[in-house]
Amino acid sequence: MISIKERAYYILIGFFCFGIYFAIGQDQKLADSLIVEYNSGFYKGNELEILMNIAKEETNPDRKIEFSKLLIAKAAKDSSSSYSFLYTGYLQKGNAQLFKGNNPGALKSYFKSLEYANRTKDDKGIGSLMISIAGTYSAMGNSNSAQKYYNNGIQILRKVNDSIKVATALLNAGDDFFNAGKLDSALIYTRESVVIFKNINHTIGQAYSLGNMGMIYAEQEKDNLAESNINKAITILEELEDYYPISVYLTYMSDIYLRKNNLPAALNYAEKSLELAARYGLKEQISDANLKLSELYEVKGELGESLSYYKNHIAYRDSVKNIEAVQQMANQQDAQRRIEIDLLEQRRKNQSNISLGAAAGLLLIGILAIGLFRRNTFIRKTKQIIEQERDRSDVLLLNILPEETAAELKANGKVKARQYDAVTVMFTDFKGFTSFSENLSPEALVETVDFYFSKFDTIIEKHGLEKIKTIGDAYMCAGGLHDNNEDHAKRMVRAAIEIAAFVEETKKDTSASELSFDVRIGINTGPVVAGVVGTKKFAYDIWGDTVNVASRMETMSEGGKINIAENTYKLVKEEFVCEPRGEIQVKNRGMMQMYFVNAL
Repeated sequence: MISIKERAYYILIGFFCFGIYFAIGQDQKLADSLIVEYNSGFYKGNELEILMNIAKEETNPDRKIEFSKLLIAKAAKDSSSSYSFLYTGYLQKGNAQLFKGNNPGALKSYFKSLEYANRTKDDKGIGSLMISIAGTYSAMGNSNSAQKYYNNGIQILRKVNDSIKVATALLNAGDDFFNAGKLDSALIYTRESVVIFKNINHTIGQAYSLGNMGMIYAEQEKDNLAESNINKAITILEELEDYYPISVYLTYMSDIYLRKNNLPAALNYAEKSLELAARYGLKEQISDANLKLSELYEVKGELGESLSYYKNHIAYRDSVKNIEAVQQMANQQDAQRRIEIDLLEQRRKNQSNISLGAAAGLLLIGILAIGLFRRNTFIRKTKQIIEQERDRSDVLLLNILPEETAAELKANGKVKARQYDAVTVMFTDFKGFTSFSENLSPEALVETVDFYFSKFDTIIEKHGLEKIKTIGDAYMCAGGLHDNNEDHAKRMVRAAIEIAAFVEETKKDTSASELSFDVRIGINTGPVVAGVVGTKKFAYDIWGDTVNVASRMETMSEGGKINIAENTYKLVKEEFVCEPRGEIQVKNRGMMQMYFVNAL
């Protein structure tokens, strides 16, 4: 479905889901005029009503939160006000928090809003909030909780006879099932949304539901049905001039024809996707289409062409995402230089004052000398503060980027993507963590993850490896990126053994019994591309088939086990006892040889 993990999830939500992606259907001009009216103190009607309308119409998330909080505070103090003001205040606060990426905060606000919606017995509001809560859980990857609230919300909305909201909820529930790999359930929910959108002649709803049906059929390898539904969706979207999803769907059509071994048709659809994305400036899809073409030319055996498209994919992402981060650093450096110039200029003026004071007499010289001493002391302290801040900035930068990469960014104002021929990549995650986390508060959840990952950081640093990032309960690291040692595969396996031992020891510790899990570990070795991504919170990351296979090794591992691919096995088999698992079917990869590392 379009929303595989990231991209079209927000397209889908943005068009359909009420209460989740709040910028749709709001009027910033109206919000601005209401704010002016409210601040003047001369406004018609009740103060709570104007605050409620501002919270609804405001599109800036920070201001939306500000006015939502003000509405909540004033409604809570006014005993005569209805619960509807508190319901709206918490709802709009949750919408803004979700937009800012604060999912736990959004959930907390939505649940408070639901509490007041229940008191007003507003079934439509209750149903809508259920869907908002479900969508937030889905965005957090908690499919079990998401489906619970989707089902409850859909039942309520069916009773109030709101067809658009029911169809939207069904579509989003089907999307969540798709992301969870439950294709049969995804098909049932999405198919019903198709019927409802068609019956009420909701054109954009029909397009997305048909497209999502095609995605599901494609994953089920029912290529004829997939192609038929996707083509219908594309036809509607072309009429609506909605080009981003068309570009995504064309990429999926390319996958379908590749599976049919029709490589020319697959290339044709991928090229159309790139052409459309480039024509309308669809930046993410330009990058993705280049990646798809790289994969297709690799299958075709034209490795030079494949590499060219892959470089375009990486270079485009880096060029788009590095600009703001580099500019921010340049601005900081310019500001620092200006401070130093001002200080030098101040010193020059002070020295001039000393010369003038000497001519005026010893008394004046004494007075100016005291002033100079104070100013020089101030200058020294200011320089010391600047140096301390520079050092702190350097330390913070080294916590985000490898030392070599940080030095390149500071020296050149940019970081070039680099190709590494041999890097060992490791992924870990905790078995059963999702179900365990449902019963924890956000604070306890963060504390639990930090307990393990802090120790993982120590182990990785001990073995001279590079932490890349964490995603939820998953931990990713690599070896061989910034050193000349060729034993990175062995060092990675030693680190993996130590991590597995630490997790096993924690299970035996009665004081930490509530934190005990089984860890799954996967390792692979091969070429990667590394670079800096992001705009404000930029980050160092690596890409390539090696990373994807390492992730598959972790997925196919077992609790307490270290699962390695054949590339890594060939490098470590002389030092470690490895248990062959034979060839195992891996999604989108076919049969792959795997091994468990048993002991030193």
